[in-house]
Amino acid sequence: MTRRRSACEMRIATLFLLVLCSGYLSAIQAQLSPTFYAATCPNLERIARQWFSIGVLNALTAPAAILRLSFHDCSVNGCDASVLLNAGRGNTDEKASSLNLGISNLQVIDGIKTAVERQCPGVVSCADLLVLAARDAVSLSGGPRMTVQLGRRDGTTASTSAADSQLLPPTASVDRVLSTFSQMGLTPMETVALLGSHTMGVGHCDSIKNRLYPQLDTTLSQNPFFAQNLKRQCPASFSNPNTVVANDITNIVFDNQYFRDVQGRRGLFSIDDAIRTDARTSGFVRQFAVNRQLFFSTFQTAYNKMAAHRVLTGTQGQIRKNCRSIN
Repeated sequence: MTRRRSACEMRIATLFLLVLCSGYLSAIQAQLSPTFYAATCPNLERIARQWFSIGVLNALTAPAAILRLSFHDCSVNGCDASVLLNAGRGNTDEKASSLNLGISNLQVIDGIKTAVERQCPGVVSCADLLVLAARDAVSLSGGPRMTVQLGRRDGTTASTSAADSQLLPPTASVDRVLSTFSQMGLTPMETVALLGSHTMGVGHCDSIKNRLYPQLDTTLSQNPFFAQNLKRQCPASFSNPNTVVANDITNIVFDNQYFRDVQGRRGLFSIDDAIRTDARTSGFVRQFAVNRQLFFSTFQTAYNKMAAHRVLTGTQGQIRKNCRSIN
């Protein structure tokens, strides 16, 4: 009886939190709009997409890197482009966090910012440019063409320690992942869709060594071919912390291969494998594995919720002239 009461109370608390976050998100989203810059920078989306495309030509890893950059920005005190700030003037660098290992391709955002500033000086925030770049990263890689909300302003603070404490490690439990994203107003289904962003890019060997050494975890021990392939790419001793392995077999394409891999016990990170068996998430993994359109539509909703998390609007923050430093 006590156990059932506790479980019931937990479900009620979770529901209350989702309702509370939903109300907060609605208030924030009312201040954001896809047409926020229609009068002040009407060619913004064309310029941003053009310069993102140029950045991709120079670095094929840019789409996955920019999408990850956007996630990590929103995960630390909200979507305010704090991840782009270099250390100085009282700030420490979020990119210096071990959980931001491999963060790259910031020059793509710099290029977009320079081009936009030439047309619309002092108008468009770096926070919005990062969201637009993430949108284009998804669509140019074969994913949905998302409509995103705009109107964010840039933060003036950054903290390595905040990144250390707020970013989710690849060993995070399903409980922690669901709790973290529920605070952004996401449902379990939407959270699983966001994890589908692992369909692009690479993972660092340092992030999966817990599954390989000193012995294989349960799932990998049941899939020896996959396990041996990972061991070849990530030996027990690797001197370069940037040693990487592909997230899935189509890791430059935004598709639903990730969910098929997870179902086939080929998820790369601990969390990828955990959502396969957890009753709260496994059903969504199965649905997304066979229904790409459902994954795409759910991902768009989930991304817009995350990208509205604790944003600065109105007169809050500033519009940075240079994304790497405060004005």
